[in-house]
Amino acid sequence: QVQFVESGGGLVQPGGSLRLSCAASRSIFNLVVMGWYRQAPGKERELVASITGGRSQNYADSVKGRFTISRDNAKKAVYLQMNSLNPEDTAVYYCNQMPAVRGYWGQGTQVTVSS
Repeated sequence: QVQFVESGGGLVQPGGSLRLSCAASRSIFNLVVMGWYRQAPGKERELVASITGGRSQNYADSVKGRFTISRDNAKKAVYLQMNSLNPEDTAVYYCNQMPAVRGYWGQGTQVTVSS
């Protein structure tokens, strides 16, 4: 059974940084496109960033230049470095394949940006 486990969230002040991690159990991890998603209160879940097995990256306009997605295929891990955080980044962050697989959603990790 595929599992994605997110970690690294927390409370941070505006302008601060956080690094999220996602551990994957999928055996062919290095072949799949991975994404970081987020869901803010009262909003639909949205794709924030994605990365191919070859490490080609794409970002939502709202995070471009502030967030960086990376992966370590040997560790089956995906990371999201988030800089210059603002209150609009407050959400639960999830990792999943891209496109997302419904049954693979984990618990997510809460990121709260507040002074």
